[in-house]
Amino acid sequence: MTWTGEAPAEGSGAPVHYIYRVYRRPEDSALRILAGEVPAGSERSYRLTDSGTEWEKTYEYRAETVTVIAQENKAQLQIEGDETPEIKVFTNDVFPPAVPTGLQTVSSGPGQKTFIDLVWAPVSDIDLDGYNVYRHEEGEAAVKLNAEPVKTPAYRDASVVSGKRYLYSVSAVDVRGNESGRSEEAGEMVP
Repeated sequence: MTWTGEAPAEGSGAPVHYIYRVYRRPEDSALRILAGEVPAGSERSYRLTDSGTEWEKTYEYRAETVTVIAQENKAQLQIEGDETPEIKVFTNDVFPPAVPTGLQTVSSGPGQKTFIDLVWAPVSDIDLDGYNVYRHEEGEAAVKLNAEPVKTPAYRDASVVSGKRYLYSVSAVDVRGNESGRSEEAGEMVP
């Protein structure tokens, strides 16, 4: 969340400083949570990252200026100012998982039923749903082979023809359908 504000003028006399305090409230809830504080200075814009949210939820935010006065031999005095108008933020996950790496291919041996096995390093994103596998022949567009995300970092392509060379790549997909870029290609000739 980013908001713009002006720092109040520095006072003279007792040591005074200012902070901006930001509150988050889940939509349709009375619970108000401190999302964070930012020291006020001469900047016109301030940035605060709120890591206490969940994806695909709406939150309402307000900020307030707090004047902090140091007192000798006493606890500091904090005077809260008026709150800003409320703004709503929907936490929409549009971030794809990491791109899979280490793709390797191997074809079946002579005299066996034809297939090409693929393996790659697993992606460790928490919200990973699976992988998409793409195949093409030289000079042609890649086609996705799976209808649903592949749940493990391995795939067997049994719809290959002897004597042809195929090129493969894989992508990772999260539970909200965000898809990573494709891995580097790996190729294999079917005997």
